[in-house]
Amino acid sequence: MTKKEPLPILGFDPGRDKCGVAIVNEDGELYYHAVIKSYDVIQQLNFLQKKFFFRLLVIGDQTTSEDWKNYLEKELLFSVPIVKIDERNSTLEARNRYWKMYPPNFIRRLIPESLRIPNRSIDDIVAILLVERFLQTSKK
Repeated sequence: MTKKEPLPILGFDPGRDKCGVAIVNEDGELYYHAVIKSYDVIQQLNFLQKKFFFRLLVIGDQTTSEDWKNYLEKELLFSVPIVKIDERNSTLEARNRYWKMYPPNFIRRLIPESLRIPNRSIDDIVAILLVERFLQTSKK
């Protein structure tokens, strides 16, 4: 008997100017993450679907999520279930995760973690956390 390959899930953190995307499988393995321009979302998600064939799209549940959900359902070239997930405190959690993924070097190590500011957008890390939150709630 062959072991079933864990299915990829796309995490999507929508924003007005930029969006975070991440592909994480059911076992929590990270395949891909990036911050993309909002105007490029449809093209990028269509590309990611062809490359990873994700089975589910998880989106944060805050302000613009319903508009984004409707837009994605209408404009994407494929159909995939879209699930909203609680994204409260995800930005703060993503900042902490950023420093674990990309430890500070030299002088930055001397700055307390709570005062460090990442030198790039962390929307993609929020997208990772959204998938992880989905996986945690689906296991319950």
